[in-house]
Amino acid sequence: MSKKRVTVTDLRRMKADGERITMVTAYDATFAKLADRGGADVILVGDSLGMVIQGQEDTLGVTVDDIVYHTRAVVRGAQRAHVVADMPFMSYQADLQAAMQNAGRLLKEGGAQSVKLEGGEEHAELVFKLVRSGIPVMGHLGLTPQSVHAMGGFKVQGKSRDQAEQILRDAQALEAAGAYAIVLEGVPVELSRVITEALSIPTIGIGAGVDCDGQVLVIYDLLGLFDEFVPKFVKQFAKLGPDAVAAIGAYKEEVQAGTFPAEAHTFHAKEVLFRPRPVQVHPDPQDHGEDGMDGLYGVVPV
Repeated sequence: MSKKRVTVTDLRRMKADGERITMVTAYDATFAKLADRGGADVILVGDSLGMVIQGQEDTLGVTVDDIVYHTRAVVRGAQRAHVVADMPFMSYQADLQAAMQNAGRLLKEGGAQSVKLEGGEEHAELVFKLVRSGIPVMGHLGLTPQSVHAMGGFKVQGKSRDQAEQILRDAQALEAAGAYAIVLEGVPVELSRVITEALSIPTIGIGAGVDCDGQVLVIYDLLGLFDEFVPKFVKQFAKLGPDAVAAIGAYKEEVQAGTFPAEAHTFHAKEVLFRPRPVQVHPDPQDHGEDGMDGLYGVVPV
């Protein structure tokens, strides 16, 4: 597989050629390397790290510093995949100049190749200015986690005609402003199909049906590392969570039994350094000695 970094131009070409885009989240170098080897075209350093890495209830507590740190790690691990960094809550909503600076940090300090932000028409001016400044932008419409409280929870969006028409207008506004792709999250398949057909830029779905130009999943979800709650739109392509628990349990058993580390995992000195080490052996029930300890310990050569 080519090690040439995937660019925004490549992603647009993939839509034009009818080639589906594979996108996953990752938050460190190890998972980024695995995603890269698996053939992911895009790696998103999502503000979902607030939930899957930091253990928060939502994404709202994630900071720009958090995203910069994790993006830097992901970029080290991924050689081919295009790396896009999320702009976290209130890093771009309040002030245009601050938004420009924060987006710049994600590229300059984090090493991302583009940024992603939530929202439609209301952020078209920002998208335009970012793109004109050399910062590629991916949009995000539908179920936008940073608006979880305004939406009354994590609910499918665009079910009504009015909602659907607004999301379509938002998608068209983002394309006109220069966005190179749009994530559609938690919308009916009928809406994602219309938007995908209406736009010349790729749509990447999550809970938006099969008609998008690509798909994105949180890597912890697709690997089956969580089993407490599996959303309807998630398919677990592996069950690594139970495997990990079993492996740690087996490790604990061997540690407690004294069978790990074994000889195969042990280093030896080239000469005798100290006196022979004491080794616990089975006591002789007939030999208690004066203090009751005789027969409990023996020695073995180094």
